[in-house]
Amino acid sequence: MASFILIASRRITLGILSSLLNVLTNLGVVVWDLGLTLFNLLAPLRPANCVVPEGHPGAGGRWPEYIAPKEGDSRSACPALNAMANHGILPRSGRNISFREMNTAIRSTYNYSPTFCFFVPNYMAGLLGKSYWNDTLDLEDISVHNGIEHDASLTREDTYIEPDQGKPCERLITELLASGTGPGGDITPADLSRAQGKRRVEAMKTNGQFTLSTFHKLFGSTNASNLLATFDGKVDDLRPFLLEERIPEGWQSRIRYSKGLTITSFQSTILRVELGIAEK
Repeated sequence: MASFILIASRRITLGILSSLLNVLTNLGVVVWDLGLTLFNLLAPLRPANCVVPEGHPGAGGRWPEYIAPKEGDSRSACPALNAMANHGILPRSGRNISFREMNTAIRSTYNYSPTFCFFVPNYMAGLLGKSYWNDTLDLEDISVHNGIEHDASLTREDTYIEPDQGKPCERLITELLASGTGPGGDITPADLSRAQGKRRVEAMKTNGQFTLSTFHKLFGSTNASNLLATFDGKVDDLRPFLLEERIPEGWQSRIRYSKGLTITSFQSTILRVELGIAEK
């Protein structure tokens, strides 16, 4: 009995320490992110043709060869991660990727801030019960339902209909690309709001196990807002990126901030998209 009590006590203590560490880590990320946001306000923008640092894949718009995934390769519900694997920026197999490696690759490829690039893989690690500092993942691991993957995606059928979330849905993507009302048919924040509202209504009707919490609604708007932040809604670039998960030759991220797009500065775009959604 005493041994059982001791083990239980140790587990409770470890749980409390782990929760405290997570709180302190997130607080540190918030403070760090605010500092980077202020720095970006004062620092010059990166040149449009030099967003990717020299020495990294994609510098000068020169991307490694695109190879579509082969049987046995691992892919996720995230086009951005899949595209990096398809170009060999992440392992082409999509397997045994360290969270720290993912952090570095996202930052150099898309110019998201160090805080953003730490927070997302660290969140993934916690979701999967793994260590950000020591463990690895396969891309398909992050498609666990209602973790990062969620119903009513703009690029994937719900898992209720298509369990393999590594596959882009041509029907949904084609509809999205055709919905742009910006110059040249480019996608605007209002277009994304309308597309998401329509998609949520459709998913509720066709998915017998539909769920979409407030958290995942915001997560969906975050994913959609990436199309604006990283691609400026340009359909000519989004078409190969979403349908083939291929980075267009010569392309570089539209994010030109010196320290990348911070979590703080991204919130205005996310909220604009989410608050514009009418689910009817």
